[in-house]
Amino acid sequence: MDIGTGKDLNEYIVKGKPIPYHLIDICEAGSRYLLPDFQRDFNTAFQEITTNNKTAILCGGTGLYLEAVLENHQFTNIPENIDFRVSVNEKTHEELLLQFDAINKPTTFSPDLSTRKRTVRAIELALHFERKPLSETKKIDFEPIIFGLNISRELRREKISKRLHERLSNRMIEEVQDLLKSGISADDLAYYGLEYKFITEYLAGDLSLTEMTNRLEIAIHQFAKRQMTWFRRMEKKGHLIHWIDTETEQQEQLDFIQKTLNT
Repeated sequence: MDIGTGKDLNEYIVKGKPIPYHLIDICEAGSRYLLPDFQRDFNTAFQEITTNNKTAILCGGTGLYLEAVLENHQFTNIPENIDFRVSVNEKTHEELLLQFDAINKPTTFSPDLSTRKRTVRAIELALHFERKPLSETKKIDFEPIIFGLNISRELRREKISKRLHERLSNRMIEEVQDLLKSGISADDLAYYGLEYKFITEYLAGDLSLTEMTNRLEIAIHQFAKRQMTWFRRMEKKGHLIHWIDTETEQQEQLDFIQKTLNT
């Protein structure tokens, strides 16, 4: 799952020097990696990095995962509720979204609702939290400095579309095809959403190549917009984000980062 997840490992070599990274290639393709897993593995990596007197940089991931670390959300591994899943088997994704909205849930619980399967799991967790509220969160034991990329809507859309078409021409469809041939089910791949979901539907014959490309492109644009909304919400909750102007020269961006770190 190299291309569809955007590992971009070539970018971890700068001027011939490899930059150490963590939490890449730690799970088998097709496995379910959940928020509590990420929190656990982040804490392990963070301790390892800081013990070696290095600065840890948490980069990438959705706003939910970043915020879970910054606020130390206490989500737990909650088992699947088979009876509940059977009871909602005939409901549409839209009906499930309405059901999720109607549940009284923790303000810190903002799951990904992009697919029907993820929404079912979100409702399952929300119902669990109704019965067993989350305990009070403990303060994190580090002082984060948060940077964000401030990019215009037009340039963001341009870069997203360019990246998608580059990936499609760089064996992303073949990557999904190989994963299916290896024995990973279509449902398991669709669970990951976006690239894996739409390409799996194309390979199953449910979408034409043009339909798949167009719908995937729209979905990624919508996802990026939701992420920017999430980061603005984080600011309203008190997280100071230092926004980097991506349309300035690279050296100017680096100077801004260095000045912020030294303040």
